Amino acid sequence: MTTPSPHPPTPNSLSRIVVASLIGTTIEWYDFFLYGSAAALVFNKLFFPGSDPLVGTLLSFLTYAVGFVARPVGALVFGHFGDRVGRKRLLVVSLVMMGGATCAIGVLPTHAAVGSLAPVLLTMLRLVQGFALGGEWGGAVLLVSEHGDARRRGFWAAWPQTGAPAGQLLATGVLSVLTASTSEPAFLSWGWRVPFLLSGVLVIVGLWIRLSVDESPVFKAALARASTGEPEKPPLVAVLRDHWRDVLVAMGARMAENISYYVITAFILVYATEQTQLPKQSALDAVLIGSAVHFAAIPAWGALSDRIGRRPVYLIGAAGIGLWAFPFFALADSGSFGGLVTAVTVGLVLHGGMYAPQAAFFSEMFATRMRYSGASIGAQFASVAAGAPAPLIATALLAEYDSGTPVALYVIAAVVVTLVAVGLAQETRHRDLDTPGSKSRDGAASAPAGSPTPGTASASPGPADGRRGPGAGRRC
Repeated sequence: MTTPSPHPPTPNSLSRIVVASLIGTTIEWYDFFLYGSAAALVFNKLFFPGSDPLVGTLLSFLTYAVGFVARPVGALVFGHFGDRVGRKRLLVVSLVMMGGATCAIGVLPTHAAVGSLAPVLLTMLRLVQGFALGGEWGGAVLLVSEHGDARRRGFWAAWPQTGAPAGQLLATGVLSVLTASTSEPAFLSWGWRVPFLLSGVLVIVGLWIRLSVDESPVFKAALARASTGEPEKPPLVAVLRDHWRDVLVAMGARMAENISYYVITAFILVYATEQTQLPKQSALDAVLIGSAVHFAAIPAWGALSDRIGRRPVYLIGAAGIGLWAFPFFALADSGSFGGLVTAVTVGLVLHGGMYAPQAAFFSEMFATRMRYSGASIGAQFASVAAGAPAPLIATALLAEYDSGTPVALYVIAAVVVTLVAVGLAQETRHRDLDTPGSKSRDGAASAPAGSPTPGTASASPGPADGRRGPGAGRRC
C-alpha cells in the first residue's frame, strides 16, 4: 500500500510554522547566550572571586563549556523520541526545560552567600540548559524543513537559524541596557539577574505559539508507512549503520562555524575589555550591531543556497572566515569602537554563509525516521569539540601569548577541517525529504545519503507532485 505524499502547506500555515520555530529557537538561544555573556562579564566575580581576572574568566567559561557537554546527550534522547513520537512534542519539552533552568539561575545564590555550593548549582543548571538545547535545534529546523516548499527549503529552513542571532541580540541588548542604566555595584548585586528572570515571560509566549502548530506532514506519512511495515531499529542504530559518513561530514562542517561564532561573540567580550581596554558597554554594543546584521544576512545566504547549492555557499562562508581571522584581530586591536564593530559584523556575515544552509543541508542528509537523531547527533557532538572549548582555548591562548594571533591561527585550523569535510560531501539540494529514492523536485532521483547525487540539475522532467517513482525505496 502506498501512502500519498503530504500536501504542501498553505503560505499562511507555513508562515505560522516558521514563526513558531523562530520564536522557540530565539528563546532557547537567548537563554544559552545570556549565560555566555554573563560568564564573560560577571560570573567570574560572583561565583569565582579571589582569582586573577583571566583565571576567574577561565573558570567561568569552564561552566559555560559544561553546557556543550550535555548537548550530545540531549541530541541522543530528544532525537530518539523525536523520531518515534514526533517533532512538536519534544520541542515543547525542550522549551520548558531551558526556560526553567534559566529562571533558576536568576535566583541562584552567589559565592558570597553559600560558598562553593554556588558554582556547583550553577554548573548543574548549565547542564540542564545544554541538554535542552541539544534537542531543540534538530526539531526546530526539521519542523520547517519538512513542512516547507521544496524549491525554497534553504530559505525557509534558514529562518529558525536566525534564532541564534536573534537570541544573541536579545540577550546582549538586555545586558547592554542594564549595564548602561545601573552602576557597577548595582549590576553585580541584582542587575545581572533581571535578564535571566525575563526568560520565564518569554517561555510562556513561546509555548503559546509553539502549541498552535501541527506535526510535520512528512513525519506523519513516514509514521504511517512504518506502521504497516517491518519493525524498525532504534533511530540511533539506523543512523550509525546507514548514515555514519553523513554524521562525520556534519561534525566536520560544524567545526569552523561553531568555533568562529563563539570567538566572535563570546571571547571578543573578554578580548575587548581585557586586551584593548575598551569599555564593557562598547564590547556589548559591537556584538549587538553585528548580531542585527547577522540576523538579516542568514535568510539571504539560505536563499542563495537554493540557487547554487548548499556546499558552494557553505564553502564560501568557511573560506571567508579563514581569510578574515587576522583582519578581525587587527581591527579589534585598533582600540576603536568602529574597528571592533567592523570586525564583529563582517565576521558574523561570513559566519552566516555556513550557518544559513546548515539547516537544509543536514536535514537533507538523513531519512525521515532517523532525521531528528542524525541531524542532532552530527550537530551536537561537534559542539563538544568546537563550541565548548572555543572560549576556553581562546582565553588560554590570550593569557599565554598576550596576542590575538594564536587565536586567529586556531580559527584557521578549524576552517581547514570544515573545508575538507564539506568538500568531500555530496550536494543535497535536489533531495526529496519524503523518502530516499523518491523523485526530487526537479524530477531527478534523489540518492540516499552517502551515495552519489545526480550530476546535474537538468535531469529529465518527472512527476511534479512528488510521488515516488517505480522501485522507490521503502525505507522511511
